[in-house]
Amino acid sequence: MTISTIAFAGAGLDRADHIRTDADKLASLMDWRARLLRLDGLDPQITPGGQLEWGSLADAGPDSELVFLGLMSGKGCFAEVAPSLIGSVAPANPRLWAAMSSLSHEELAIYGAARSLVDWHARHRYCARCGNPTVLAKGGWQRNCTNDVCKGEHYPRVDPVTIMLVEHGGRLLLGRQPRFPPRRFSALAGFVEPGESIEEAVAREVLEEAGVTVGKVSYVGSQPWPFPSSLMMGCYAEALDDGLTIDRTELEEADWFTRDEVAAAMRGEEDARFIAPPPQAIAHHLLKWWLER
Repeated sequence: MTISTIAFAGAGLDRADHIRTDADKLASLMDWRARLLRLDGLDPQITPGGQLEWGSLADAGPDSELVFLGLMSGKGCFAEVAPSLIGSVAPANPRLWAAMSSLSHEELAIYGAARSLVDWHARHRYCARCGNPTVLAKGGWQRNCTNDVCKGEHYPRVDPVTIMLVEHGGRLLLGRQPRFPPRRFSALAGFVEPGESIEEAVAREVLEEAGVTVGKVSYVGSQPWPFPSSLMMGCYAEALDDGLTIDRTELEEADWFTRDEVAAAMRGEEDARFIAPPPQAIAHHLLKWWLER
């Protein structure tokens, strides 16, 4: 699995970290050539041709914060943290996935990074240490506390999540959450907890959700997931048994699936035993990886 095959990774932007700390250089990029990513709340605005819509910095509101996304063809690229986003909860947009399906791989990655960053700024206006207001720093890759005593520095968060294929006797353990569309099954997943390795998180989550003990755990690949800011770490685990004890607070259903059943689902056959995860999700790529092993 490579960054060129997974959604939300592989952006063509130069993130230009060296510019973030150079106020003069950053200011010099904020001219008529600079590009502003057009967003509708946190959703992308899409052109009639199915691409991300870009404007100029003149399109930003007077009270908005500008986040530096990076360089593209020597031009500074920015996103806007509008006042209307602060303190609001973005509703689920059923058209979002349809809109994003038209984007190229690189554009989807640019949007994903911008969405996570803008959402973080909108939700982190106050210092977690002392409660005073924070201000944007490092071109939007940091927020600083305004309290001269505290001087806290805060950085965009990334939440690590393990998502794993569990195999026993040539069959895969897959589950479905209540929020999934009907018949959709996917790999089990869960957040990594403090003081826990990736391998320990995989073992704990599988045991908690399905009652299955796993042995060897190996890493397969990862995916940034901007809803809001997860890093999905794809793994493969070998189960020591196949008895299931399902935690119904986590999963509506879980079961073992044969290679033929997984292959039929990935082909999208109408009579397949389940519906596979969509191609944008790392779970889809994990299933493809398993079938091609």
